Amino acid sequence: MATLQKIRSKGPLLVIVIGLALFAFIAGDAWKVLQPHTGKQNVGEVNGTALSAQDYQKLVDEMSEVIKLTNGLSALSEEQLTQIKDQVWQTYVNNELIAAEAEKLGLTVTNAEIQNIIEEGTHPLLSQTPFRNPQTGAFDKDMLKQFLVTYANLGSSNMSAQFVEYYQKMGNFWNFIEKTLKQTTLAQKYQDLIAKSFISNPIAAEDAFNGRTQESDILLAGIPYSTISDSTVTVSDADIKKLYEERKETFKQPVETRDIKYIDFRVTPSETDRQEVLQEVTEYSNQLADVTSDFGAFVRSTGSTVIYADIPVNKTVLPSDVAARLDSVSIGEVYGPYYNQTEDSYNAFKIVAKTTAPDSIEFRQIQVYTDTEAKTTALADSIYTALKGGANFADIAKIYGQEGTANWISAPTWESATLDADNARFINALISQPVNELTNLKVGQANVILQVTAKKVMKDKYKVAIVKRPVEFSKETYNKAYNAFSQFVAANTTLADMEKNAEESGYTVIPRQGFSSAEHYVGGVKSTREALKWVFEAKQGQVSPLYECGDNDHLMVVALERINKKGYVNINQVADMLRAEIRRDKKAAQIMSQMQGFNALSQVTALKDAVSDTVKHVTFSAPAYISVARASEPVVSAVAAKTAEGQVSAPIKGNAGVYLIQVLSKNKSAEEFDEKKEETTLSGMAMRFASQTIYELREKAKVVDERYLYF
Repeated sequence: MATLQKIRSKGPLLVIVIGLALFAFIAGDAWKVLQPHTGKQNVGEVNGTALSAQDYQKLVDEMSEVIKLTNGLSALSEEQLTQIKDQVWQTYVNNELIAAEAEKLGLTVTNAEIQNIIEEGTHPLLSQTPFRNPQTGAFDKDMLKQFLVTYANLGSSNMSAQFVEYYQKMGNFWNFIEKTLKQTTLAQKYQDLIAKSFISNPIAAEDAFNGRTQESDILLAGIPYSTISDSTVTVSDADIKKLYEERKETFKQPVETRDIKYIDFRVTPSETDRQEVLQEVTEYSNQLADVTSDFGAFVRSTGSTVIYADIPVNKTVLPSDVAARLDSVSIGEVYGPYYNQTEDSYNAFKIVAKTTAPDSIEFRQIQVYTDTEAKTTALADSIYTALKGGANFADIAKIYGQEGTANWISAPTWESATLDADNARFINALISQPVNELTNLKVGQANVILQVTAKKVMKDKYKVAIVKRPVEFSKETYNKAYNAFSQFVAANTTLADMEKNAEESGYTVIPRQGFSSAEHYVGGVKSTREALKWVFEAKQGQVSPLYECGDNDHLMVVALERINKKGYVNINQVADMLRAEIRRDKKAAQIMSQMQGFNALSQVTALKDAVSDTVKHVTFSAPAYISVARASEPVVSAVAAKTAEGQVSAPIKGNAGVYLIQVLSKNKSAEEFDEKKEETTLSGMAMRFASQTIYELREKAKVVDERYLYF
């Protein structure tokens, strides 16, 4: 029951902070309501299997709740939701592709296998759940079983609605873990099967060992390509077309994209706006000097971006500009107004109180809740009286289905949370209550019989009322900017006109090639979904209407320059890259013709613009870095490994020039060959290759992503 008690003990905060290693991101803010789109009802499909907008939303909701629960968050930001949406889609596609391949191969994951994984308890995902032994930190299957028993009997329990809801969230979380375990186990089976096809052997092991441990010190001389002017090398359209055909498979485009050009104009505050904010903060700072109570209401009335916390907190929790000034301010004194350039804000604050408070508190509690407030109060009074009279705390707790054991809670848990009045009262009671004394505390519609059993790590803490007002533009400033931009858009209805007249009007046209519908924002600006939809519905050459976007502080217009169909990229889009490669190859041919028949480095150094260098510790397994050419040259490493000591190589065509090398010496590291170790390393590399097979499956699959129509 230790897990259950932990949940109950922190119930008033509704916060459990745990990590989830499966995800490389955190989240915040509630999922937005799905906006229906006329016509299509699917956000995408994988090999003909469609995913409806409703089912996609359910998956996003599920992931959002998991992230909020595991990170102790009550809200998700737009950026974090964007990450979740992409993660859900990628996971869905991967699981569909692997499931299809697994079905062909007869691979399955049974319920018995999942139970065995849980019983074994070593899977990394399990160690990131709250069901962990408090002493060892390892997953504890017994704690999980105790939770599942209680969860299964929620209907017959006498828990408050608050705790029933929380247990239901925990139950949904565990269902997600089980589902993820099944999916990851199937994926692991598939990857293991692929990895086994990469068979390691003693010959490959020895070759890999030699490539890593045999070193060459070399003397090098060469001619960099940069010594030949680009203007002297002619590259024809036929040359480009030929190389394009040779490299065509590398220029495949898996999805349709757009080349766009857009203007993103950000509205900024005027000097008048700035002075108005300063004047308001000055007035608030004068008023703050006279405020002696209800600081929360006053701070809210100022429009401050920092909510007043009626609990003492570490200075590190406060805004850095406020924390840096605390030591120069007395209790009750108002500091400010002052300007913070970093965040472009005007500020003032008042230290309401300073105290010494614990950073960690051990406490135990009994939560009391019945069907009416009067009965709850009477029962709580009865329990409180019994405990004051000497009754055993744990025994009384068990009568009401609770453990009554003590648990530690740390300051970061409450100091980083947004607390309502009830939760603030609960935390203040923990902080101020003497050790071992009892308190009958009303929290919402319930009562909590609270006893603090220990406190430690005493620190200076503060209650600070902060007025922080970012400088924002006024309605008049926005209207002026909007009118000017709308006139520009109305007068420039073609891309040519937009480019011709933008600079004169104070705007900048920004090009963006290869824009795909999987992107969530145009130009990285938030709330540009309508502009994104327009891009993929417009015809080539069209100019969009004006869009108001961002945090209502951006104005945007978009022109569709080119539609890039799925398939091979147009040769014109890669012509510059191909031209550079051809030019380099022609320079190499010129230099190599000069070096024809050379068998000594002195012959190279006699040429105009030659460079030379000594390079040590060159191995086959790593590209040699040639400092005089400022380039990594894998071919030099390969040639050095195959050239005998004292010998001179033939001319080597590299990335940055043509070289001759002479091997001065060959050495071998002191490491001894261990066949099994090398084969294990090669097997590990094979496993990494196997994990990349999902990208091959994606390449061959028919994946349609139309989420941009809905989200």
